[in-house]
Amino acid sequence: MTSSSNKINESSKTNKTIEKNTSKPSNSSNINKSDCNLSTKEENWFFKPSKDNKPATIPEDMSTLIDKYSGYFLGNTSKKHLYLTFDEGYENGYTGKILDTLKANNIKAAFFVTAPYIKDNKDLIKRMEKEGHLVCNHSDHHPSMASAALKGKEHFKKEFTVVENLYKETTGKDIPKFFRPPMGKYSEMSLAYTKELGYKSIFWSFAYHDWDRNKQPSIEEGKEKILGRIHNGSIILLHAVSKTNTEILDDVIKDLKNQKYEFKTLNELPEK
Repeated sequence: MTSSSNKINESSKTNKTIEKNTSKPSNSSNINKSDCNLSTKEENWFFKPSKDNKPATIPEDMSTLIDKYSGYFLGNTSKKHLYLTFDEGYENGYTGKILDTLKANNIKAAFFVTAPYIKDNKDLIKRMEKEGHLVCNHSDHHPSMASAALKGKEHFKKEFTVVENLYKETTGKDIPKFFRPPMGKYSEMSLAYTKELGYKSIFWSFAYHDWDRNKQPSIEEGKEKILGRIHNGSIILLHAVSKTNTEILDDVIKDLKNQKYEFKTLNELPEK
Protein backbone atom coordinates (compact mmCIF):
# COMPACT_ATOMS: atom_id res chain seq x y z
CA MET A 1 0.00 0.00 0.00
CA THR A 2 1.18 3.50 -0.68
CA SER A 3 0.59 6.18 1.96
CA SER A 4 -2.09 8.84 1.64
CA SER A 5 0.48 11.63 1.43
CA ASN A 6 2.40 10.03 -1.41
CA LYS A 7 -0.05 7.73 -3.19
CA ILE A 8 -0.19 9.37 -6.55
CA ASN A 9 2.03 12.44 -6.36
CA GLU A 10 0.71 13.58 -9.73
CA SER A 11 2.71 16.76 -9.28
CA SER A 12 3.18 19.20 -12.11
CA LYS A 13 6.76 19.79 -10.96
CA THR A 14 9.19 19.38 -13.82
CA ASN A 15 12.51 20.42 -12.32
CA LYS A 16 13.05 17.96 -9.50
CA THR A 17 16.78 17.43 -8.91
CA ILE A 18 18.37 14.24 -7.68
CA GLU A 19 20.94 15.53 -5.24
CA LYS A 20 23.95 13.86 -3.70
CA ASN A 21 23.78 13.78 0.07
CA THR A 22 26.82 15.77 1.14
CA SER A 23 26.41 15.11 4.86
CA LYS A 24 26.96 11.69 6.37
CA PRO A 25 23.93 10.02 7.93
CA SER A 26 24.18 9.35 11.65
CA ASN A 27 24.39 5.62 11.02
CA SER A 28 26.73 5.88 8.03
CA SER A 29 28.94 3.12 9.47
CA ASN A 30 26.34 0.68 8.15
CA ILE A 31 27.02 1.73 4.55
CA ASN A 32 29.72 -0.13 2.64
CA LYS A 33 32.62 2.03 1.48
CA SER A 34 31.94 0.98 -2.10
CA ASP A 35 28.46 2.52 -1.87
CA CYS A 36 29.50 5.91 -0.51
CA ASN A 37 29.03 7.60 -3.88
CA LEU A 38 25.38 6.63 -4.01
CA SER A 39 22.92 9.33 -3.01
CA THR A 40 21.01 8.58 0.18
CA LYS A 41 18.54 11.43 -0.35
CA GLU A 42 14.95 10.23 0.02
CA GLU A 43 12.84 10.91 -3.05
CA ASN A 44 9.07 10.66 -3.49
CA TRP A 45 7.73 9.16 -6.69
CA PHE A 46 5.59 11.47 -8.78
CA PHE A 47 4.57 11.80 -12.41
CA LYS A 48 2.82 14.33 -14.60
CA PRO A 49 -0.34 13.02 -16.30
CA SER A 50 -0.72 13.95 -19.95
CA LYS A 51 -3.85 14.75 -21.91
CA ASP A 52 -5.38 12.94 -24.88
CA ASN A 53 -4.21 9.51 -23.67
CA LYS A 54 -0.54 10.40 -24.09
CA PRO A 55 2.02 8.74 -21.78
CA ALA A 56 2.65 10.31 -18.40
CA THR A 57 6.02 12.02 -17.97
CA ILE A 58 8.67 12.46 -15.30
CA PRO A 59 11.74 14.75 -15.19
CA GLU A 60 14.73 13.61 -17.21
CA ASP A 61 17.02 13.17 -14.20
CA MET A 62 14.41 10.98 -12.51
CA SER A 63 14.05 8.88 -15.65
CA THR A 64 17.82 8.49 -15.98
CA LEU A 65 18.08 7.27 -12.40
CA ILE A 66 15.37 4.62 -12.55
CA ASP A 67 16.61 3.41 -15.95
CA LYS A 68 20.11 2.98 -14.50
CA TYR A 69 18.80 0.70 -11.77
CA SER A 70 16.25 -1.40 -13.72
CA GLY A 71 13.25 0.67 -12.70
CA TYR A 72 10.02 1.10 -14.66
CA PHE A 73 7.08 3.45 -14.61
CA LEU A 74 6.08 2.78 -18.22
CA GLY A 75 5.98 -0.29 -20.39
CA ASN A 76 5.94 -0.41 -24.17
CA THR A 77 4.56 2.96 -25.28
CA SER A 78 4.74 2.11 -28.99
CA LYS A 79 1.82 -0.28 -28.64
CA LYS A 80 -1.53 -0.28 -26.84
CA HIS A 81 -0.17 -2.31 -23.97
CA LEU A 82 -1.31 -2.00 -20.36
CA TYR A 83 0.14 -3.48 -17.18
CA LEU A 84 -2.38 -3.88 -14.36
CA THR A 85 -1.03 -3.93 -10.81
CA PHE A 86 -2.60 -3.95 -7.35
CA ASP A 87 -1.05 -3.05 -4.01
CA GLU A 88 -2.00 -5.27 -1.07
CA GLY A 89 -0.96 -4.10 2.39
CA TYR A 90 -4.01 -5.58 4.11
CA GLU A 91 -7.21 -7.34 3.08
CA ASN A 92 -10.53 -5.50 2.94
CA GLY A 93 -12.69 -8.31 1.58
CA TYR A 94 -12.55 -7.34 -2.10
CA THR A 95 -9.65 -9.33 -3.52
CA GLY A 96 -11.71 -12.45 -4.16
CA LYS A 97 -14.16 -10.48 -6.30
CA ILE A 98 -11.28 -8.77 -8.11
CA LEU A 99 -9.81 -12.19 -8.90
CA ASP A 100 -13.22 -13.36 -10.14
CA THR A 101 -13.39 -10.39 -12.50
CA LEU A 102 -9.85 -10.91 -13.79
CA LYS A 103 -10.56 -14.59 -14.41
CA ALA A 104 -13.80 -13.84 -16.26
CA ASN A 105 -11.95 -11.43 -18.54
CA ASN A 106 -8.83 -13.60 -18.93
CA ILE A 107 -6.58 -10.87 -17.51
CA LYS A 108 -3.37 -11.49 -15.60
CA ALA A 109 -2.30 -8.84 -13.09
CA ALA A 110 0.48 -8.29 -10.55
CA PHE A 111 -0.29 -8.14 -6.83
CA PHE A 112 2.35 -6.46 -4.66
CA VAL A 113 2.06 -7.95 -1.18
CA THR A 114 3.67 -7.40 2.22
CA ALA A 115 4.73 -10.13 4.63
CA PRO A 116 1.72 -9.63 6.96
CA TYR A 117 -0.61 -9.91 3.96
CA ILE A 118 0.85 -13.29 3.03
CA LYS A 119 0.64 -14.53 6.63
CA ASP A 120 -3.03 -13.54 6.94
CA ASN A 121 -4.25 -14.46 3.45
CA LYS A 122 -2.53 -17.65 2.35
CA ASP A 123 -5.55 -18.94 0.44
CA LEU A 124 -5.72 -15.75 -1.63
CA ILE A 125 -1.98 -15.91 -2.33
CA LYS A 126 -2.33 -19.51 -3.49
CA ARG A 127 -5.26 -18.55 -5.69
CA MET A 128 -3.38 -15.63 -7.26
CA GLU A 129 -0.47 -17.90 -8.13
CA LYS A 130 -2.67 -20.75 -9.36
CA GLU A 131 -4.64 -18.44 -11.67
CA GLY A 132 -1.49 -17.11 -13.31
CA HIS A 133 -1.05 -13.75 -11.62
CA LEU A 134 2.29 -12.41 -10.48
CA VAL A 135 2.54 -12.14 -6.71
CA CYS A 136 5.32 -9.62 -6.12
CA ASN A 137 7.35 -8.16 -3.28
CA HIS A 138 6.13 -5.06 -1.42
CA SER A 139 8.49 -5.49 1.59
CA ASP A 140 8.16 -6.92 5.08
CA HIS A 141 7.41 -3.81 7.17
CA HIS A 142 6.35 -1.33 4.43
CA PRO A 143 9.12 1.20 5.21
CA SER A 144 10.65 3.97 3.19
CA MET A 145 13.30 2.01 1.33
CA ALA A 146 15.55 5.07 1.40
CA SER A 147 15.51 4.86 5.19
CA ALA A 148 15.94 1.09 5.13
CA ALA A 149 19.06 1.42 2.98
CA LEU A 150 20.68 3.67 5.58
CA LYS A 151 20.52 0.81 8.09
CA GLY A 152 22.82 -1.32 5.98
CA LYS A 153 22.53 -3.94 3.28
CA GLU A 154 21.61 -6.80 5.59
CA HIS A 155 18.71 -4.86 7.11
CA PHE A 156 17.64 -3.77 3.62
CA LYS A 157 17.86 -7.30 2.27
CA LYS A 158 15.70 -8.66 5.09
CA GLU A 159 12.77 -6.53 3.89
CA PHE A 160 12.87 -8.70 0.76
CA THR A 161 13.84 -12.10 2.11
CA VAL A 162 11.08 -12.31 4.72
CA VAL A 163 8.51 -11.92 1.93
CA GLU A 164 10.41 -14.32 -0.33
CA ASN A 165 10.48 -17.00 2.33
CA LEU A 166 6.79 -16.65 3.21
CA TYR A 167 5.81 -16.85 -0.45
CA LYS A 168 7.96 -19.97 -0.94
CA GLU A 169 6.44 -21.59 2.16
CA THR A 170 2.93 -20.77 0.93
CA THR A 171 3.20 -21.71 -2.74
CA GLY A 172 6.34 -23.82 -3.02
CA LYS A 173 7.65 -21.41 -5.66
CA ASP A 174 10.08 -18.51 -5.83
CA ILE A 175 8.57 -15.03 -5.82
CA PRO A 176 8.82 -13.09 -9.11
CA LYS A 177 11.59 -10.49 -8.92
CA PHE A 178 9.51 -7.33 -9.13
CA PHE A 179 9.47 -4.84 -6.26
CA ARG A 180 7.24 -1.85 -5.56
CA PRO A 181 8.82 0.63 -3.14
CA PRO A 182 6.32 1.31 -0.34
CA MET A 183 4.79 4.80 -0.50
CA GLY A 184 6.84 5.46 -3.63
CA LYS A 185 9.81 6.45 -1.44
CA TYR A 186 13.29 5.64 -2.70
CA SER A 187 16.86 6.86 -3.03
CA GLU A 188 19.64 6.12 -5.48
CA MET A 189 21.09 3.80 -2.84
CA SER A 190 17.83 1.90 -2.36
CA LEU A 191 17.40 1.50 -6.11
CA ALA A 192 20.97 0.20 -6.41
CA TYR A 193 20.48 -2.25 -3.54
CA THR A 194 17.20 -3.44 -5.05
CA LYS A 195 18.91 -4.12 -8.36
CA GLU A 196 21.72 -5.99 -6.60
CA LEU A 197 19.09 -8.30 -5.15
CA GLY A 198 17.98 -9.13 -8.68
CA TYR A 199 14.74 -7.12 -8.61
CA LYS A 200 13.20 -4.64 -11.00
CA SER A 201 11.67 -1.60 -9.25
CA ILE A 202 8.11 -1.06 -10.45
CA PHE A 203 6.66 2.43 -10.10
CA TRP A 204 3.55 3.58 -11.98
CA SER A 205 2.19 6.04 -14.55
CA PHE A 206 -1.40 5.95 -13.35
CA ALA A 207 -2.91 6.03 -9.87
CA TYR A 208 -5.74 7.92 -8.23
CA HIS A 209 -7.28 8.50 -4.81
CA ASP A 210 -8.66 4.99 -4.32
CA TRP A 211 -6.96 3.82 -1.11
CA ASP A 212 -9.01 5.59 1.56
CA ARG A 213 -11.77 3.17 2.59
CA ASN A 214 -13.75 6.01 4.15
CA LYS A 215 -13.49 8.35 1.19
CA GLN A 216 -14.08 6.22 -1.87
CA PRO A 217 -14.53 7.91 -5.27
CA SER A 218 -17.87 7.47 -6.95
CA ILE A 219 -18.26 4.87 -9.68
CA GLU A 220 -18.47 7.65 -12.25
CA GLU A 221 -15.36 9.38 -10.92
CA GLY A 222 -13.38 6.13 -10.84
CA LYS A 223 -14.21 5.26 -14.42
CA GLU A 224 -13.53 8.80 -15.61
CA LYS A 225 -10.12 8.90 -13.93
CA ILE A 226 -8.94 5.56 -15.28
CA LEU A 227 -10.33 5.80 -18.79
CA GLY A 228 -9.39 9.45 -19.17
CA ARG A 229 -5.75 8.99 -18.23
CA ILE A 230 -4.96 5.60 -19.72
CA HIS A 231 -2.21 5.56 -22.33
CA ASN A 232 0.09 3.23 -24.25
CA GLY A 233 2.45 1.51 -21.84
CA SER A 234 0.48 2.41 -18.71
CA ILE A 235 1.62 0.73 -15.52
CA ILE A 236 -1.64 1.04 -13.61
CA LEU A 237 -1.63 1.13 -9.81
CA LEU A 238 -4.93 0.27 -8.13
CA HIS A 239 -5.57 -0.63 -4.51
CA ALA A 240 -7.49 -3.80 -3.78
CA VAL A 241 -8.99 -2.30 -0.60
CA SER A 242 -11.12 -0.08 -2.84
CA LYS A 243 -14.85 -0.80 -3.08
CA THR A 244 -15.04 1.45 -6.13
CA ASN A 245 -12.29 -0.38 -7.99
CA THR A 246 -14.01 -3.69 -7.31
CA GLU A 247 -17.31 -2.41 -8.66
CA ILE A 248 -15.94 -0.76 -11.82
CA LEU A 249 -13.19 -3.22 -12.76
CA ASP A 250 -15.26 -5.36 -15.12
CA ASP A 251 -16.64 -2.35 -17.03
CA VAL A 252 -13.22 -0.70 -17.21
CA ILE A 253 -11.53 -3.84 -18.55
CA LYS A 254 -14.23 -4.34 -21.18
CA ASP A 255 -14.07 -0.67 -22.22
CA LEU A 256 -10.28 -0.80 -22.57
CA LYS A 257 -10.46 -4.00 -24.58
CA ASN A 258 -13.00 -2.33 -26.86
CA GLN A 259 -10.44 0.43 -27.37
CA LYS A 260 -8.03 -2.30 -28.53
CA TYR A 261 -5.76 -2.13 -25.48
CA GLU A 262 -3.99 -5.37 -24.57
CA PHE A 263 -3.22 -6.35 -20.98
CA LYS A 264 0.35 -7.59 -20.54
CA THR A 265 2.21 -8.95 -17.52
CA LEU A 266 5.31 -7.41 -15.93
CA ASN A 267 7.27 -10.31 -17.43
CA GLU A 268 6.55 -8.70 -20.80
CA LEU A 269 8.05 -5.30 -19.96
CA PRO A 270 10.74 -4.13 -22.42
CA GLU A 271 14.26 -5.16 -21.43
CA LYS A 272 16.58 -2.53 -19.97
